Amino acid sequence: MGNRRSVEKALEHVGARVVVSSDHVVLAGCAGLVLPGVGAFPRAIENLRALGLDDFLVEQVRAGVPVLGICLGLQLAFDRSDELGGAKGMGIVPGAVTELPAPDHKLPHIGWSAVHWRKDSPILDGVARDVAYYHVHSYACEPADPADILGEAEYGRSFVTAVSRGSFTGVQFHPEKSSLDGLRLLANFVSVCVPAA
Repeated sequence: MGNRRSVEKALEHVGARVVVSSDHVVLAGCAGLVLPGVGAFPRAIENLRALGLDDFLVEQVRAGVPVLGICLGLQLAFDRSDELGGAKGMGIVPGAVTELPAPDHKLPHIGWSAVHWRKDSPILDGVARDVAYYHVHSYACEPADPADILGEAEYGRSFVTAVSRGSFTGVQFHPEKSSLDGLRLLANFVSVCVPAA
């Protein structure tokens, strides 16, 4: 929902061969998977379930296939969201999605916020520390296990903006709209999917 074309173009720009599909056989033949999204959690998870992609993505992560969730694609990986009355997510990352705790700040949070990386990851190879990425969101993820937190940012107060668990990596910000640093992160994800020979 929402940002598929811009993500597709950014991945092509960094050298990926992109296939857009909901066909499980086609997707199972891919070296990595990207779940982009902008919009409301309940509608998006409903769309995934209608296509059987929720269970498929869980299986792919369990099999060790690299999966990148972007914005709403990150949130959908969690157990549940409170948005619009609540909905159950895919449960790839234990935890919940709740309204962004930003007292005295307008929602949605739209703009550039510096990301403070908490641990190393192959998708951060050559990525500058504490660089700003473009965010558009009103909800934020709260992992049950702090070890899953890859990066945090601030808007009113600190919130989780990137997670890493097994072969799943998710970012709340939009790397496809975050200039050279965002493209570097996407290029690193492609390299994780197809390691150099």
